[in-house]
Amino acid sequence: MRAELKGKTSSISVHNSTILNTPHTSLSGALKGCLGSLDGGCIEKLLLHCAGALESHDVTLAQQVMWVLNNVASPVGDPNQRLTCWFLRALISRASRVCPTPTPTPMNFNGRSARIDTRLMSVTELARYVDLIPWYRFGFCAANIAIYKAIQRCPKVHILDFSISHCMQWPTLIDALSKRPQGPPSLRISVPSFRPSVPPLLNISTQQIGLCLSKFANSKNIPFQFNVIDNHNTSIDPSSLSLEEDEALVINCQHWLRYMLNDEEEEDDFINATKSLNPRIMVVVDEDSDMSDSSLASRITTCFNYFWIPFDALETFLPKDSAQRLEYEADIGQRIQNIIGFEGQQRVERLESCVKVSERMRNGGYLNVPFCDDVEAELKALLAEQASGWGMKREEDTLVLTWKGHNSVFVTAWVTDELAR
Repeated sequence: MRAELKGKTSSISVHNSTILNTPHTSLSGALKGCLGSLDGGCIEKLLLHCAGALESHDVTLAQQVMWVLNNVASPVGDPNQRLTCWFLRALISRASRVCPTPTPTPMNFNGRSARIDTRLMSVTELARYVDLIPWYRFGFCAANIAIYKAIQRCPKVHILDFSISHCMQWPTLIDALSKRPQGPPSLRISVPSFRPSVPPLLNISTQQIGLCLSKFANSKNIPFQFNVIDNHNTSIDPSSLSLEEDEALVINCQHWLRYMLNDEEEEDDFINATKSLNPRIMVVVDEDSDMSDSSLASRITTCFNYFWIPFDALETFLPKDSAQRLEYEADIGQRIQNIIGFEGQQRVERLESCVKVSERMRNGGYLNVPFCDDVEAELKALLAEQASGWGMKREEDTLVLTWKGHNSVFVTAWVTDELAR
């Protein structure tokens, strides 16, 4: 994607030539070829130089690079400027902790008007949020059809839902099950009581979400139960699930595994625990990028090139000052601040690519299963309603949402090796 980013130019002049007279040749090298305007490639170089300065506790160089970045950053500019705004915030946040002394001169930060408070959405607002771009709906659609196919003719179904999207995918599946030719099954959905405190956040409790789902299921004449599993982190305790032998178990894991990697073994333990339950199907959906590296430079490069995708997608149909756009970008910005600004237990997100996640699943005793043609047809219909840059491709048995040809979200379906025999 970097080549495409370099073609995106922010028309912000580097007008203070004294910055080039700095004794730090690394900064003048980073700015070489960038005078007049800064494109994505130049911005990325500057971000890396700033990170290097912070890592070596070079306060003066860090401030000089931040000054240049501050002349680019704007929360209401083009995608590169808006993205730079949030990276600059993350680096300033990091500088406040890693540098032994404050920066010599306070900076009038161009991104200070960007919203940084955490907002709580209503259910209606959340529905608009997930419909804005197909980031979530792509996974919902593929997972629901795969689940529907896997539980055909099953009279009792139990779904374990590990997701950050507050059960938004289930009304569609409930509606589909109500129309099943052989009649609907009894349905139980269980969700963990613990959820990472990351966007999107709702202004109602998990129990209230369950009540809404129950009312909807009752209106469709589907016997329904909603359970909240008592847990204290993102892991799973099989003894707390109250599983029944005659129910078909489904495990839905959407945008969840990335929050389990503070301990290198935690995600593997989660996968092993799910396998021990012998689900009929397990669906894993997440973003197809790797931000788990311990190297700050690696995370900056990956993060900058990846998060440009939603910033660019929103540019195609929302005005620069759109409140909805600013709020969506702010939620991404909050993630950038955590991924770039923090280390250790304070860095709550460690996203892994589809390749790495799939390797973990196979090592845990799962087999990847292909999606049927119906899934691809529905996804194509979904994307036909979106901006023209969105697309889909199949990589072996994985379906991938793309923006202008670049991977964004992947969907995979898995069965245990015992079930596949």
